[in-house]
Amino acid sequence: MGLSAWHLLILALVAVLVFGGSGRISSIMGDMAKGIKSFKKGLSEDEEDEKPEQPKVIDQPPTKISERERERHKSG
Repeated sequence: MGLSAWHLLILALVAVLVFGGSGRISSIMGDMAKGIKSFKKGLSEDEEDEKPEQPKVIDQPPTKISERERERHKSG
């Protein structure tokens, strides 16, 4: 069982990624870390937006109800 052309191609690709330039892997990982940080920041901003606000209270004196309307509410 020898190495096929696909195996050699994959090994060559890994070797190029690992040894193919100064800091290529570290730059890829740095970009990935930036993406993760921005994703987490977006999630935390969404959670802050979902907090319910205090209900608004309308300060209004009670209105007078006529006798006719009271009878309608009692029977209805």
